[in-house]
Amino acid sequence: MRRIIFSIFLLVLAGFQGFAQSFKISGKVLAGSEPLEFANVLIKGTSKGSVTDANGAFSIPIDQAGTYTIQASMIGFQTDQKTIKIPLESASELIFNLSEMDGGLDEVVISGTMQEVSKLDSPVPVEVYKSDFFRKNPTPSIFESLQNVNGVRPQINCNVCNTGDIHINGLEGPYTMVLIDGMPIVSGLATVYGLTGIPQALIDRIEVVKGPASTLYGSEAVGGLINVITKRPESAPKLAIDAFGTGWGEVNLDLGIRSDWGKKVQSLTGINGFYYDNPIDNNGDGFTDLTLAKRISVFQKLNFIRPENKVFNLAGRYVYENRWGGEMNWAPEFRGGNEVYGESIYTSRWETFGTWQLPGSENINFQFSANGHNQNSVYGTTVYIADQYVGFGQFTWAKTVQKHNLLLGLAYRYTFYDDNTSATSNESGGLNQPSITHLPGIFLQDEVKLTENQSLLLGARVDYNSLHGTIFSPRVNYKLSSADKATVFRLSAGNGFRVANVFTEDHAALTGAREVIFTEELKPEQSWNVNANLVKKIYTTSGTFIGFDASAFYTYFTNRIIPDYETNPNQIIYSNLDGSAVSKGVSLNIDAAWSNGFTANAGATLMDVSIEEEGIKTRQLLTEKFSGVWSIGYKFIRLGLSVDYTGNIYSPMRLPRLGELDDRPEYSPWYSIQNIQLTKKIGENWEIYGGVKNLLNFTPPANSIARSFDPFDKNVVFAPDGSVVPTPENPNALTFDPNYVFAPNQGIRGFLGVRLTL
Repeated sequence: MRRIIFSIFLLVLAGFQGFAQSFKISGKVLAGSEPLEFANVLIKGTSKGSVTDANGAFSIPIDQAGTYTIQASMIGFQTDQKTIKIPLESASELIFNLSEMDGGLDEVVISGTMQEVSKLDSPVPVEVYKSDFFRKNPTPSIFESLQNVNGVRPQINCNVCNTGDIHINGLEGPYTMVLIDGMPIVSGLATVYGLTGIPQALIDRIEVVKGPASTLYGSEAVGGLINVITKRPESAPKLAIDAFGTGWGEVNLDLGIRSDWGKKVQSLTGINGFYYDNPIDNNGDGFTDLTLAKRISVFQKLNFIRPENKVFNLAGRYVYENRWGGEMNWAPEFRGGNEVYGESIYTSRWETFGTWQLPGSENINFQFSANGHNQNSVYGTTVYIADQYVGFGQFTWAKTVQKHNLLLGLAYRYTFYDDNTSATSNESGGLNQPSITHLPGIFLQDEVKLTENQSLLLGARVDYNSLHGTIFSPRVNYKLSSADKATVFRLSAGNGFRVANVFTEDHAALTGAREVIFTEELKPEQSWNVNANLVKKIYTTSGTFIGFDASAFYTYFTNRIIPDYETNPNQIIYSNLDGSAVSKGVSLNIDAAWSNGFTANAGATLMDVSIEEEGIKTRQLLTEKFSGVWSIGYKFIRLGLSVDYTGNIYSPMRLPRLGELDDRPEYSPWYSIQNIQLTKKIGENWEIYGGVKNLLNFTPPANSIARSFDPFDKNVVFAPDGSVVPTPENPNALTFDPNYVFAPNQGIRGFLGVRLTL
């Protein structure tokens, strides 16, 4: 009997043990769509865990029901965790998708060589900034988004209308080429006005190349280029909505929609709207601190499915903007008059661009773009009306022959420009004579694989400008990497050129009371650049990643066109520099990530941009010697909450004063713009974010606009030669001038936004 009872007891005990072992937690760990082998999966608070197999799969037995936190981690990837209840409510597996800590270091880039290549394999240094980077400090335009990129500075050019351009390593906006999906879009008129209205919901990443890129991209790629890469329709979310508002009354909406037009056409639609209609004058100068604007932009991209996966995509964008700044009591009925000062700008712009890969076995692409820009602007009583049309076509043929990766290109650009200024009148100043420029070119590039870890890129381009003749642009790039690609060294040298149009590129030529003087017919500018770059990746045994990206650069200019504000305070004198200009410096970027969700990115640039003429060396206006940027973030994984602290800092810049009697400081102060943001994830699709911009409440001096109380110079006394006569009412011999500007006039403000992603 005892034996029977004992046997029953053993059977019951075994049953309980079997029941206790009946739970199992299983799933997969992925990196994007690829399985991660040897990833660690741990049940927090216990000693139970597992390691993933070649398929990224794991399975962990557990002996009792309850609520558990499961954590997945791997060196080089950010840790992720999920909280589940056992038994599971559904039979679905747990899926962890880990993000690479150094994802930006090995992105696929196209800007350096016009071909898709790993960033670490590219012989040309290319910086990559994903859309998540810009979400840490949301802004209504790409122009403002770039404020946290090392060595890149959005420069406000006017205190009244707030137009601006992008400086790279101290070089002004006209030296920076802006591309969308590799096609030249932002140039000429759009250098000042075209960096707004690109729907950020559609941006996949932004690639930045510092230094001349004219060998591949022709005119205007003198100081560098910014390539805005939009999302592929097949990988974009079905619906993306991002809307936010600020305490100043700004409202911004980004909308992205993916759809299929039948079985062979994938569509991506984007809409951006911006509205600000709340005049504010916190500095008390009688003028709006921030330009009022209403903007709408519509973007459409189509991807056509073709046999053999041949490429054919087509995109278009339309932007309309109505913006004004000026005296607080300005209204549209004062436009162009001399009673109340205002700067009113109507911009209407369309763009189209695409790529078609030719049939056949050879890799031949035809890339094309066209844009039209209509500008109707009034600066006080100065009326500026301009039309610009640019057509661009390019054939490229890529071929790999043993150790040679060849790229041959034929390009042609047509530019039509017409305005109501002297720029498009005949020599006698009478009949209107629009400017028409033909720019055909041919380029050849050969990337030679010297060894497994060494490559040499040789390139040359010849362009024929119908107004200025033949222009030759060579370049050479050398890359050496370690076997594990943890260390990469690059050395490059190249040439850039640019044909300038002052009225389309320099806002100062149109606003204020200064007279524009040309002392000669402007010749194309040319530059020569040398750049050394070192990238180093470090992984620690504790799961920390640290990346270093250091560069040294030197650019030498001939025929540099520099506006002279100082010879005559009442004039802006334009001419080719009879001497040289130099931009040189060093920069360092540091990226760090810890497996617990803490990330830090910081960068600094130290540079010297100078002009030498007749043996006299001077520092370039509106150019800082030192700049720094940072972005620090932490994710509270269990709370679904993240904190981002971003900022920048700039050293003093030499400012354009109105003569020796001008009592405003010659140099700007050190200043910093800092921001903080909290983001809360709600479910799988929603995010709510908010924070504070310009935490330190920094704004430029209240007297940045000279004689803001007399914008039409009605009480200024001029000498016969046009110079200003000091008077008791005007002892500093000033005229109205809004160009003494180095930073935005917006002070501290809160913001709140919401995102939906399906």
